[in-house]
Amino acid sequence: MSDAPEQTAVSARRLRTRTALRAALDRYGALSRAELGRRTGLSRSAVSSAVADLLAEGSVDEQPVPAAGRGRPTSVVTLRRDTGLLLALDIGHTHITAAVGTALGEVHGEATAHLDIDDHPQQALDTAADLAREAIRQAGADSARVTAAAAGIPAAMDLRTKAVRAPTVLAKWIGLDPAAELGRRLGLPVVVANDAEMGARGERAHGAGRGINDLVYVKASHGIGSGLVLAGQVYRGASGLSGEIGHIQLPGAPNWCRCGNRGCLETVVSIAEVRRQLAHVLASGTPNAPGTSLPPLAELGTRPATARVITDAGRTLGRVLADLVNCLNPGAIIIGGELGQGGAPLVAGVRESIDRYAQPAVADAVEVRVSALGVRAELHGALVAAAESRATATGLG
Repeated sequence: MSDAPEQTAVSARRLRTRTALRAALDRYGALSRAELGRRTGLSRSAVSSAVADLLAEGSVDEQPVPAAGRGRPTSVVTLRRDTGLLLALDIGHTHITAAVGTALGEVHGEATAHLDIDDHPQQALDTAADLAREAIRQAGADSARVTAAAAGIPAAMDLRTKAVRAPTVLAKWIGLDPAAELGRRLGLPVVVANDAEMGARGERAHGAGRGINDLVYVKASHGIGSGLVLAGQVYRGASGLSGEIGHIQLPGAPNWCRCGNRGCLETVVSIAEVRRQLAHVLASGTPNAPGTSLPPLAELGTRPATARVITDAGRTLGRVLADLVNCLNPGAIIIGGELGQGGAPLVAGVRESIDRYAQPAVADAVEVRVSALGVRAELHGALVAAAESRATATGLG
């Protein structure tokens, strides 16, 4: 079982290392890796890892420089200067958040509104555009500096039509092209993808998935979806509808699902169902009488009785993920969304089922981690997607 605080500390160290390198490049200009080490006091391995991260982010370039005389040629690293800001939109069932920032995950301005988007697509899209303008204002930026945008939505997107496809989620959005609608409102090129895909992008670029080329990101919230990164690339399937693990059926589970089948995974371990179970366990305690809100999931994970509920949810989720591990042989499974805040008890349950049901060799190869970015993974992933779309449009991708 992975230690989430330790993962967070490692991510923080890598962020500090990248920041130190960027500061040196900003001050001194083009530097070789050896010079970067001398300027920052970092080890050769730390510099190498950080340069690789910065190259992957697109924030630096590395070019060979001919040596004087007959010496060996070397390479120098240069900082890419500001190419504009990016707009990220995280559109959930009950909220919309807009953020203005950079491909490095730096957020300069942000705005959020809480509303039910499922039955009001046009209102939701109008609100997203209003929030985008507010985020730009919060960033103190001119709207002309925002050069690309991306949004994650809680529904399957058909790559062929760019329209919302699955009729069981966001039914009133079916046939709508959110990218075109948002682009018209914002006057920007916009890419739109499933929110779990955006979470996978965010975790791989800035969170618990850094340096892992094969991973499964699980967004466990009101529904259960997954974003897949295979051989370093986001995998969407033939028509963009991959990762719908929430509708894998569990033997013996009796609940009806919104898809019309009984026993789908999300009827058992959605955040709403887990909260219902937690409320039942807490019902006899005076601090949590019926009708009062539950404490945060992270806190409930430290209490023996409620930790058991969270662990059991992890076991159920892990039973489905074990089959995915057998099929894909990933290096990591990262649990995000609201349920991901269950922390160590949740990871313990997932780990237990993977060890029980996956083949030993593939079970040994996979780490189970909680999201390092928490419920902001999708927002950071949208910044990454916006940066990639801009790079492709300008010929840098």
